[in-house]
Amino acid sequence: MKRTWQISTVGDAARARIAAARLAAAHGVTALDRTRLATALSTHLRQCLTKGGTWRLTLEVTPAPAAQSVLHAVVTPLETAESTAHTPWRTSLLCPETPAPADASTPADTPSVLAESLLGADEDAALVLDKLAEQEELVAFLRDELHQTNQGVLALHAELDAAGRAQREAFAAERGARQEAESARRRLTFLADASAVLTSSLNHDEIVRLLPELLVPEYARSVDVWLFDGEDDRRPPAPHPAAAVLAARTGRPQYAAGRPGELPGVDDRPPSALDPEHPLLCLPLPTRRAPLGVITLAPPGDRWDPDDAVMLIEFARRASIAIDNARRFEHNRDIAETLQRALLTDLPSAPGLRLAARYLPATHGLNIGGDWYDAFPQPDGGLIAVVGDVTGHGLHAAVMMSQLRTALRAYAVDGAGPGTLLTRLHTFLHHLQPDLYATAVIARIHPDEPTLTWAAAGHPPPVLRTPDGRVHTLDAKPGAMLGIPLSQEIPDHTVPLPPGSTLALYTDGLVERRAQGIDPGIARLATALGGFEPAELERNLEGSADLILDPLLSDSERDDDVCLLLCHLAEQRG
Repeated sequence: MKRTWQISTVGDAARARIAAARLAAAHGVTALDRTRLATALSTHLRQCLTKGGTWRLTLEVTPAPAAQSVLHAVVTPLETAESTAHTPWRTSLLCPETPAPADASTPADTPSVLAESLLGADEDAALVLDKLAEQEELVAFLRDELHQTNQGVLALHAELDAAGRAQREAFAAERGARQEAESARRRLTFLADASAVLTSSLNHDEIVRLLPELLVPEYARSVDVWLFDGEDDRRPPAPHPAAAVLAARTGRPQYAAGRPGELPGVDDRPPSALDPEHPLLCLPLPTRRAPLGVITLAPPGDRWDPDDAVMLIEFARRASIAIDNARRFEHNRDIAETLQRALLTDLPSAPGLRLAARYLPATHGLNIGGDWYDAFPQPDGGLIAVVGDVTGHGLHAAVMMSQLRTALRAYAVDGAGPGTLLTRLHTFLHHLQPDLYATAVIARIHPDEPTLTWAAAGHPPPVLRTPDGRVHTLDAKPGAMLGIPLSQEIPDHTVPLPPGSTLALYTDGLVERRAQGIDPGIARLATALGGFEPAELERNLEGSADLILDPLLSDSERDDDVCLLLCHLAEQRG
């Protein structure tokens, strides 16, 4: 359906507008869309009348898909020379399916018709205003919702920001705690490692030398160790900072610097006149009696961390204990070595008989033990040679060994044989020290007798080399250990002893190894003794003793004393 109106006056425009509104209403166009159409059409027609001329309004309804139709409105100028330059105005509205439209002809120009059209337009305007009011209420509601949402978002942002700050603070605290724990672990590890290094040595000079190596450069730039005694008198006295002297007198750590260090357990002092530009930390080396000395440290940086200062004070305490223990050990070792040398007498000289002895103390402990050797003549011209081993180490074992040696010499005055002497020593030791035991081997050699008499009590067997180079292990059944709660008579054993023979008496420290036992060591001793030329043993028995010890001790841990006594019967010369 298509309708056309010519418009040249305001009345024509009003009638065309009324006709367009009716046609739209007839096709079911909503009041809002009708109002939009009327408003847009009125605006354009007003512009057309302002321009002048005659205009044509065309309204056409065309079908559309989905059972709908479309209302087209077109305003074009009539074909005149003045209006050819104007562009047509167009608009379209979607119309629902409706019955056949009512008459949409040009309305009559009467007051009733115009009033009806005006009222209809007002109704549409009222509907539009109602829609507008609803939209305003909706906008106000949405504005309130948006405001509340914004307030919630702001509150959420504030909570998130607070949570973020709390999380960052927690992370920072955790990092700080982890760093403190790592620093504490590092300090404890340093103390443990340093203590192991310091206590591994019993030489106080070596411990003093290790102190700078342990502290520089992590905890100190330089280290000066001042010991109050035991220093080399040949060295000129060195000046010491006043803080070090004060630490020595009071036994308290001192910190000398231009500003207070505020280190726990440390007294603050003015800077040292010897080095006023750098702070100094003076730590006494404490003992139960008085400080051994003072360690003076220069900081690795500007100053020390308080926790590092606490650790350094503990380090100084442990270093003092290590130095004090080393000095005590060195003092006791000197006493023990002096006693040991006094107990091991010189070997006698006998016609036609050469003797050589070696005693090596264990490398651990006080270097004194119960191993001993002795050789002395009997009234009939015979020579008693003995090697023994008292159980245990230290001064007690050495004193017991001295008593056994003295008792043996007293028992041998009447010319008794080795078995009788060991039996007497067994009884003596059992009554003198019931909880102490010993082993021993005694050999009797007489230059005028071609025999060797010997006896053993729980001791490794003697090894005899004959002039033909053959080596014999004298392993006849020995007696039990000396001092055990058992009554025993230890027998003598006799073997030929031709001139040029060499007898080796020894303790188990020479031949016994933990992983191998004693038999392989005795075999090695026999091999070493059999490797000499006869003339070599005759000429240099002392050197031969060293040549025997060197290979046998090459694999030894030296955790036991070693004793070796060689007896060489000279060859007869015509």
